[in-house]
Amino acid sequence: MAITRRQFIRRTGLATAGTLLGPSLFASPFVRRAFADLGDRYLVVIFLDGGNDGQNTVIPVDDGSGTLRADYEAHRFAGGGGIRLTPAQLASTLVGTDPNTGAQLALHPGFIGLKHLYDQGSLAVIQGCGYPEYSLSHDEARTIWQSANPLRNGTLAGTGWVGRHLAATYGGSQIPGVCISDEIGADFRQSTTSVLAINDLENFGFPWDGYGSDEVAKAAAFSSLYASAAGGPVGSTQAFLGTAGAATLTSTNSYPALHGNYVADRPSFNQAYADIDRSVAYDLREVAKIIYGVSSGAPGVTSRFFRLSNGGYDTHSDQGGATGQQYDLHREVGDSLEAFYADLTDMGVADKVLTVVWSEFSRRIEQNGSGTDHGSQGPMFVIGGPTALNGGVYGNHPDIHEDRLENDGNTTYRQSAHPYRSTDFRDVFGTILKHWLNMSQPQILSNILIPDPIAGEYWNVSNFDMGFLP
Repeated sequence: MAITRRQFIRRTGLATAGTLLGPSLFASPFVRRAFADLGDRYLVVIFLDGGNDGQNTVIPVDDGSGTLRADYEAHRFAGGGGIRLTPAQLASTLVGTDPNTGAQLALHPGFIGLKHLYDQGSLAVIQGCGYPEYSLSHDEARTIWQSANPLRNGTLAGTGWVGRHLAATYGGSQIPGVCISDEIGADFRQSTTSVLAINDLENFGFPWDGYGSDEVAKAAAFSSLYASAAGGPVGSTQAFLGTAGAATLTSTNSYPALHGNYVADRPSFNQAYADIDRSVAYDLREVAKIIYGVSSGAPGVTSRFFRLSNGGYDTHSDQGGATGQQYDLHREVGDSLEAFYADLTDMGVADKVLTVVWSEFSRRIEQNGSGTDHGSQGPMFVIGGPTALNGGVYGNHPDIHEDRLENDGNTTYRQSAHPYRSTDFRDVFGTILKHWLNMSQPQILSNILIPDPIAGEYWNVSNFDMGFLP
């Protein structure tokens, strides 16, 4: 079966040239600049697509010294179609207290898996994450988070926050990242090194034309073609295509074998993901196969950055409270992450893997029928082994008092000194870049996360020492 040029580029991994092979590709200041030594570490990025309702994800159980619980109950009702979560329903998922008010907090009951990780010291709950001039458009907000570029700084255009780190650290012949998807996630985009898009390792392969009788000859031909291109002028598009293509061709021989090795060596964990039987569990199992391959020295496998997503969070109706749509979504993610970290612990690598979970926006505190409308600030989660992470609650719960909401019913983003000061999501990413990926703060601020050029309630003063990483 013939394939189109677009299919070929995507399926061979050459789509990793980001916004692909524009004239600025090798003018990039990131090319061949090794800013950091990752060491024996991995990063997993999970995107909750659709705008997760953060107000029903990290919930005040009481008022503390403020009015958070009273404000929550004033906006969300119980009964038919109601989504209010009662203290009794939250009793099994209590976490820490709100740093501002001291209010007791709990996770949504569906996140019982994350509660177990919290109790092990392996979960950081980071409240009130947002950015100035927030967008409530799914596409626009998704791009803002993936690029970490809310105000559209032109020097960051077309690249993602992880992608800029990869471009600063790896060359075209390397494959540091894998997206468990049929395309490269925008947060991994750049124009210097290679990233694979793999739905499942067992069926991953080079996109031949469908006729298998002469694949040996085809492989030899592609290998020769890539070698010839790689010999082109240093820094040229031709040379990049040659080195990236050769790396992709090699990966189609090395990565599929990871499936069989994992299934044979780790049958009980392989089954644990299957028992959950949801897409996040299966995607995390693919990540686990690669991590197992890297940690056991599988030849030709070096990826340490991973991305996956889970959809369904656009809950304008039938959201549910302790049961229903949001419960099912949280149960899928929480149970899958708990199984994943049990797997990593058994491998002996749990303290080497950090996972960050985000959604493109939260939801308004006011309930709209049986669901919620698009909102501004929401929680992020960071998960890691107990010696890799300082578990706990960070950041302030958003101010949900009726009199202090914005005209559209959303909570206010604040960066000035204030009891309800917001957590800019770039500070979370920056803390990971600095303390997990070993980049210096000046390097991050000059190349990866550029402060907003506007004074006032904007992100001008970074905090890359948030404390959730040692």
